[in-house]
Amino acid sequence: MQGLGRLLIFVGIVFVVIGFLFVVFPKIPYIGKLPGDIYVKKDNFSFYFPLASCLILSIIVSLILYFLTKH
Repeated sequence: MQGLGRLLIFVGIVFVVIGFLFVVFPKIPYIGKLPGDIYVKKDNFSFYFPLASCLILSIIVSLILYFLTKH
């Protein structure tokens, strides 16, 4: 149970830091504007799916978690 508590505290701190970064830097350059991000705009319809941005963010988070949990 002690490990779960530490994990929840760590996740909470990560969320606070990410929230702070969104407040301080509302427009992060290149995120959401990468080649591979899908954006469709029609007359009264628009669809946006940041595929490439999600993949890169997933790789970064996976690497961070890998190095944090490595013994």
